[in-house]
Amino acid sequence: MASTQAFPHAALAGKRILLGVSAGIAAYKSAQIIRLIKQAGGEVRVVLTDGAQAFITPLTLQALSGEAVRTSLLDPQAEAGMGHIELARWADALLIAPATADLIARLVHGLADDLLTTLSLACEAPRLIAPAMNQAMWRHPASQRNAAQLDHDGWQVIGPAAGEQACGDVGPGRMSEPEEIVDALARHLTPAAHTPDAQRPHVVITAGPTREALDPVRYLTNQSSGKMGYALAAAAVEAGCRVTLISGPVTLATPAGVERIDVESARQMHDEALRLAPSAALFIGCAAVADYRAEHPAEHKIKKTQGVDTLTLTLVKNPDIIADVAALDAPTRPFVVGFAAETQDVAHYAGEKLSRKRLDMVVANDVSHAGLGFGSDDNAALLIWRAGADVDQQSAAPQPKTALARLIVGKALSLIDSTAETM
Repeated sequence: MASTQAFPHAALAGKRILLGVSAGIAAYKSAQIIRLIKQAGGEVRVVLTDGAQAFITPLTLQALSGEAVRTSLLDPQAEAGMGHIELARWADALLIAPATADLIARLVHGLADDLLTTLSLACEAPRLIAPAMNQAMWRHPASQRNAAQLDHDGWQVIGPAAGEQACGDVGPGRMSEPEEIVDALARHLTPAAHTPDAQRPHVVITAGPTREALDPVRYLTNQSSGKMGYALAAAAVEAGCRVTLISGPVTLATPAGVERIDVESARQMHDEALRLAPSAALFIGCAAVADYRAEHPAEHKIKKTQGVDTLTLTLVKNPDIIADVAALDAPTRPFVVGFAAETQDVAHYAGEKLSRKRLDMVVANDVSHAGLGFGSDDNAALLIWRAGADVDQQSAAPQPKTALARLIVGKALSLIDSTAETM
């Protein structure tokens, strides 16, 4: 499997990173985060909460970082007792990994009852945070509100990932892997492109599922996590593009530098896609859009009827977003990339979709393989594109979605460039 350490870490050379570690089992991964930052030429100072010391020792992190580890707010040896101010001023970036539900809640409410929360208030450098908690805790409405508030307050929220957890549960809440966290840190510290927005390629991406209401409390949807679309958005920003992400309902943080538009239904996503596509150089339809919706959603909650064991729903087709974008006339038509989730004859069905919907490129996934596709952090793909009058293709082995996203965006942009050169 390809390494997740795909983003160039040159941006970390000479940077001073303040790493906060709170009381979660994922604290052991903080050692690898330090190693990766040091390997990239960065400096690391570490702050441990009291609870974190039950999971990993200050001595371990001091040996790896080469710096004394701070644990106390009231330390008379730290800049005459003002250690939180000294650390906050020192840092080029603050990274907290792992961040527990408790720590996140305290940050949201501006509490400053230990060294880590205090310096978080005092630090004016970029702030990144990697949540880590049980899947039920992460899904709780309070945790979701808190994560959204962190994003609103300017924190970049990294992850969390989904999968098997230390408690035995399976689901979202596991801390992202150290390589992904350091990727995000490097990306955040990469100088922004100096090209004015008007001269940068505009990329529009759809991501996540849609929800089609049956009544005020029920809806039709699917298992899309949105991870692939969000990875594509981050990759397009890395490539120097201006990115607009049209997102269905997901629990993911907006990638740095991305404009995000939230929608619920397929028709809402269709309206936004058709509004934005004419201004785009590249349109990537990665969302798992519901094919059908209820013809007449009920005004009130549908009740069970005594003695009736069945319920009949009349469904009607939703608009075909990717086909409608591809049908736009030049010069407003962008380069159009679609996705095809298949379980058999992947190349055949993806090629047929390329032709039938008049797409420029298709990314085909075999979703029958366990551990790939919906909800997972990894994916494999077959890229098929038009090459003049012919069709060409490229296989991508199983790899992290972040790495696959870079491959897809890079291929699409290179095809756009080659097309422009022949015109």
